[in-house]
Amino acid sequence: MEQVRNRLIVALDFASMAEVRELVESLGDAVSYYKVGMQLFYGVGMECLTYLREKGKDVFLDLKMHDIPNTVAQGAASLTRLGVAMINVQASGGPAMMRAAAEQVAETAASLNIPRPKLIAVTVLTSMNDTEWAALRSATSISEQVVHLAKLAQDAGLDGVVASPQEAEQIRKVCGEDFAIVTPGVRPQGSALNDQSRVATPVDALQAGAHYLVIGRPITKAENPRAAALSILEEMRKA
Repeated sequence: MEQVRNRLIVALDFASMAEVRELVESLGDAVSYYKVGMQLFYGVGMECLTYLREKGKDVFLDLKMHDIPNTVAQGAASLTRLGVAMINVQASGGPAMMRAAAEQVAETAASLNIPRPKLIAVTVLTSMNDTEWAALRSATSISEQVVHLAKLAQDAGLDGVVASPQEAEQIRKVCGEDFAIVTPGVRPQGSALNDQSRVATPVDALQAGAHYLVIGRPITKAENPRAAALSILEEMRKA
Protein backbone atom coordinates (compact mmCIF):
# COMPACT_ATOMS: atom_id res chain seq x y z
CA MET A 1 0.00 0.00 0.00
CA GLU A 2 2.91 2.37 0.70
CA GLN A 3 4.02 2.33 -2.93
CA VAL A 4 0.51 3.15 -4.11
CA ARG A 5 0.07 5.87 -1.49
CA ASN A 6 3.16 7.71 -2.77
CA ARG A 7 1.50 7.95 -6.21
CA LEU A 8 -1.67 9.69 -4.96
CA ILE A 9 -1.42 13.49 -4.74
CA VAL A 10 -4.35 15.20 -3.05
CA ALA A 11 -5.07 18.72 -4.29
CA LEU A 12 -5.45 21.26 -1.49
CA ASP A 13 -7.68 23.64 -3.43
CA PHE A 14 -8.52 25.77 -0.42
CA ALA A 15 -8.15 29.40 0.58
CA SER A 16 -7.37 29.03 4.28
CA MET A 17 -5.10 27.10 6.62
CA ALA A 18 -8.10 26.07 8.71
CA GLU A 19 -9.43 24.04 5.77
CA VAL A 20 -5.99 22.57 5.11
CA ARG A 21 -5.48 21.48 8.69
CA GLU A 22 -8.94 19.93 8.91
CA LEU A 23 -8.41 17.85 5.78
CA VAL A 24 -4.84 16.79 6.48
CA GLU A 25 -5.75 15.76 10.02
CA SER A 26 -8.75 13.79 8.79
CA LEU A 27 -6.70 11.98 6.11
CA GLY A 28 -3.85 11.18 8.50
CA ASP A 29 -1.46 8.52 7.24
CA ALA A 30 -3.74 7.60 4.32
CA VAL A 31 -2.17 10.39 2.23
CA SER A 32 1.51 11.34 2.06
CA TYR A 33 1.59 13.72 -0.93
CA TYR A 34 -0.29 17.01 -1.43
CA LYS A 35 -0.60 19.57 -4.20
CA VAL A 36 -0.44 23.24 -3.24
CA GLY A 37 -1.73 25.45 -6.04
CA MET A 38 -2.16 29.14 -6.69
CA GLN A 39 -5.26 29.66 -4.56
CA LEU A 40 -3.64 28.33 -1.39
CA PHE A 41 -0.06 29.52 -1.90
CA TYR A 42 -1.05 33.03 -2.94
CA GLY A 43 -3.42 33.18 0.03
CA VAL A 44 -1.30 31.88 2.90
CA GLY A 45 2.22 31.66 1.48
CA MET A 46 4.86 29.65 3.24
CA GLU A 47 2.58 28.74 6.14
CA CYS A 48 1.06 25.86 4.20
CA LEU A 49 4.45 24.48 3.18
CA THR A 50 5.81 24.71 6.71
CA TYR A 51 2.75 22.92 8.08
CA LEU A 52 2.94 20.09 5.54
CA ARG A 53 6.67 19.70 6.09
CA GLU A 54 6.09 19.40 9.84
CA LYS A 55 3.55 16.69 9.12
CA GLY A 56 6.13 14.78 7.06
CA LYS A 57 4.24 15.25 3.79
CA ASP A 58 5.64 15.69 0.27
CA VAL A 59 4.49 18.75 -1.67
CA PHE A 60 3.86 19.37 -5.37
CA LEU A 61 3.96 23.19 -5.64
CA ASP A 62 1.75 23.82 -8.65
CA LEU A 63 2.39 27.43 -9.76
CA LYS A 64 2.76 26.80 -13.52
CA MET A 65 5.55 29.32 -14.17
CA HIS A 66 5.49 30.88 -17.65
CA ASP A 67 7.71 33.84 -18.58
CA ILE A 68 10.97 34.63 -20.30
CA PRO A 69 13.75 32.08 -19.62
CA ASN A 70 15.71 34.12 -17.08
CA THR A 71 12.64 35.05 -15.05
CA VAL A 72 11.41 31.45 -14.89
CA ALA A 73 14.91 30.16 -14.10
CA GLN A 74 15.24 32.51 -11.13
CA GLY A 75 11.72 31.69 -10.00
CA ALA A 76 12.56 27.99 -10.18
CA ALA A 77 15.64 28.61 -8.05
CA SER A 78 13.50 30.34 -5.43
CA LEU A 79 11.00 27.48 -5.36
CA THR A 80 13.81 24.92 -5.12
CA ARG A 81 14.96 26.60 -1.91
CA LEU A 82 11.55 25.92 -0.36
CA GLY A 83 12.28 22.20 -0.10
CA VAL A 84 9.26 20.90 -2.01
CA ALA A 85 9.24 17.61 -3.91
CA MET A 86 7.91 18.85 -7.25
CA ILE A 87 7.46 22.14 -9.13
CA ASN A 88 6.23 22.97 -12.61
CA VAL A 89 6.38 25.29 -15.59
CA GLN A 90 4.20 25.75 -18.67
CA ALA A 91 5.59 23.76 -21.60
CA SER A 92 4.23 26.39 -23.97
CA GLY A 93 6.96 28.71 -22.65
CA GLY A 94 9.27 26.86 -25.02
CA PRO A 95 12.47 24.79 -24.96
CA ALA A 96 14.79 27.63 -23.89
CA MET A 97 12.61 28.51 -20.92
CA MET A 98 12.30 24.90 -19.80
CA ARG A 99 16.02 24.25 -20.23
CA ALA A 100 16.92 27.35 -18.20
CA ALA A 101 14.59 26.25 -15.40
CA ALA A 102 15.98 22.72 -15.34
CA GLU A 103 19.56 23.94 -15.18
CA GLN A 104 18.80 26.41 -12.39
CA VAL A 105 16.90 23.85 -10.31
CA ALA A 106 19.85 21.44 -10.52
CA GLU A 107 22.42 24.14 -9.71
CA THR A 108 20.45 25.51 -6.78
CA ALA A 109 19.81 22.12 -5.21
CA ALA A 110 23.47 21.14 -5.59
CA SER A 111 24.73 24.42 -4.11
CA LEU A 112 22.50 24.00 -1.05
CA ASN A 113 23.09 20.24 -0.79
CA ILE A 114 19.34 19.58 -0.73
CA PRO A 115 17.25 17.08 -2.71
CA ARG A 116 16.47 18.35 -6.19
CA PRO A 117 12.72 18.72 -6.72
CA LYS A 118 11.22 17.09 -9.78
CA LEU A 119 10.60 19.68 -12.49
CA ILE A 120 7.66 18.96 -14.75
CA ALA A 121 5.86 20.84 -17.51
CA VAL A 122 2.14 21.44 -17.98
CA THR A 123 1.10 20.39 -21.49
CA VAL A 124 -2.61 21.13 -22.17
CA LEU A 125 -4.98 21.75 -19.28
CA THR A 126 -7.33 18.83 -18.55
CA SER A 127 -10.28 21.24 -18.56
CA MET A 128 -9.66 21.89 -22.27
CA ASN A 129 -12.19 20.26 -24.61
CA ASP A 130 -12.37 20.23 -28.40
CA THR A 131 -14.50 23.39 -28.53
CA GLU A 132 -12.08 25.36 -26.36
CA TRP A 133 -9.14 23.96 -28.30
CA ALA A 134 -10.66 25.00 -31.62
CA ALA A 135 -10.91 28.57 -30.33
CA LEU A 136 -7.10 28.64 -30.06
CA ARG A 137 -6.78 27.82 -33.78
CA SER A 138 -4.15 25.16 -33.23
CA ALA A 139 -3.11 23.26 -36.33
CA THR A 140 -2.90 19.97 -34.40
CA SER A 141 -5.23 17.96 -32.20
CA ILE A 142 -5.04 18.17 -28.41
CA SER A 143 -3.39 14.76 -28.16
CA GLU A 144 -0.80 15.57 -30.83
CA GLN A 145 0.11 18.82 -29.10
CA VAL A 146 0.38 17.15 -25.69
CA VAL A 147 2.79 14.51 -26.98
CA HIS A 148 4.81 17.13 -28.86
CA LEU A 149 5.14 19.28 -25.73
CA ALA A 150 6.08 16.23 -23.65
CA LYS A 151 8.93 15.44 -26.03
CA LEU A 152 10.10 19.08 -25.92
CA ALA A 153 10.09 18.94 -22.11
CA GLN A 154 12.09 15.72 -22.06
CA ASP A 155 14.64 17.10 -24.51
CA ALA A 156 14.98 20.21 -22.32
CA GLY A 157 15.95 18.07 -19.33
CA LEU A 158 12.70 18.02 -17.38
CA ASP A 159 11.59 15.06 -15.30
CA GLY A 160 8.07 14.77 -16.68
CA VAL A 161 4.83 16.45 -17.60
CA VAL A 162 1.32 17.14 -16.44
CA ALA A 163 -1.11 15.62 -18.93
CA SER A 164 -4.56 14.11 -18.99
CA PRO A 165 -4.99 10.34 -18.58
CA GLN A 166 -6.12 10.17 -22.20
CA GLU A 167 -2.66 11.12 -23.47
CA ALA A 168 -0.62 9.14 -20.94
CA GLU A 169 -0.22 6.00 -23.02
CA GLN A 170 1.14 7.83 -26.06
CA ILE A 171 3.52 9.91 -23.92
CA ARG A 172 4.83 6.72 -22.35
CA LYS A 173 5.50 5.23 -25.78
CA VAL A 174 7.35 8.33 -27.00
CA CYS A 175 9.19 9.35 -23.82
CA GLY A 176 9.88 6.01 -22.12
CA GLU A 177 9.21 4.49 -18.72
CA ASP A 178 11.31 6.87 -16.62
CA PHE A 179 9.62 10.08 -17.77
CA ALA A 180 7.10 11.05 -15.08
CA ILE A 181 3.47 11.59 -16.06
CA VAL A 182 1.34 13.46 -13.53
CA THR A 183 -2.36 13.20 -14.33
CA PRO A 184 -5.14 15.45 -13.07
CA GLY A 185 -8.63 14.76 -14.36
CA VAL A 186 -8.82 11.45 -12.48
CA ARG A 187 -12.31 10.54 -11.32
CA PRO A 188 -13.26 7.38 -9.39
CA GLN A 189 -16.24 5.42 -10.66
CA GLY A 190 -19.44 7.41 -10.14
CA SER A 191 -17.76 10.78 -9.44
CA ALA A 192 -18.90 14.07 -10.97
CA LEU A 193 -16.71 15.51 -13.75
CA ASN A 194 -16.97 19.09 -12.38
CA ASP A 195 -14.93 21.32 -14.73
CA GLN A 196 -12.75 18.52 -16.10
CA SER A 197 -13.14 17.33 -19.69
CA ARG A 198 -10.45 14.70 -20.46
CA VAL A 199 -10.78 12.25 -17.58
CA ALA A 200 -10.27 8.61 -16.60
CA THR A 201 -10.66 6.35 -13.58
CA PRO A 202 -7.62 5.71 -11.34
CA VAL A 203 -7.13 2.21 -12.76
CA ASP A 204 -7.36 3.39 -16.36
CA ALA A 205 -4.94 6.27 -15.73
CA LEU A 206 -2.32 4.02 -14.13
CA GLN A 207 -2.67 1.34 -16.76
CA ALA A 208 -2.20 4.00 -19.44
CA GLY A 209 1.17 4.89 -17.91
CA ALA A 210 0.56 7.61 -15.30
CA HIS A 211 3.06 7.77 -12.43
CA TYR A 212 1.11 10.15 -10.17
CA LEU A 213 -2.63 10.84 -9.87
CA VAL A 214 -3.76 14.29 -8.74
CA ILE A 215 -7.20 14.07 -7.15
CA GLY A 216 -9.06 16.89 -5.44
CA ARG A 217 -12.82 17.15 -5.07
CA PRO A 218 -13.63 13.40 -5.04
CA ILE A 219 -11.64 13.37 -1.77
CA THR A 220 -11.79 16.91 -0.40
CA LYS A 221 -15.54 17.31 -0.91
CA ALA A 222 -16.44 13.79 0.23
CA GLU A 223 -18.56 13.29 3.31
CA ASN A 224 -15.75 11.15 4.70
CA PRO A 225 -12.46 12.22 3.02
CA ARG A 226 -10.37 9.46 4.60
CA ALA A 227 -12.76 6.76 3.46
CA ALA A 228 -12.80 8.30 -0.03
CA ALA A 229 -8.98 8.34 -0.17
CA LEU A 230 -8.71 4.75 1.03
CA SER A 231 -11.28 3.68 -1.56
CA ILE A 232 -9.26 5.35 -4.33
CA LEU A 233 -6.05 3.74 -3.08
CA GLU A 234 -7.79 0.37 -3.22
CA GLU A 235 -8.83 1.13 -6.81
CA MET A 236 -5.22 2.02 -7.61
CA ARG A 237 -3.96 -1.29 -6.26
CA LYS A 238 -5.93 -3.07 -8.97
CA ALA A 239 -3.97 -1.40 -11.79
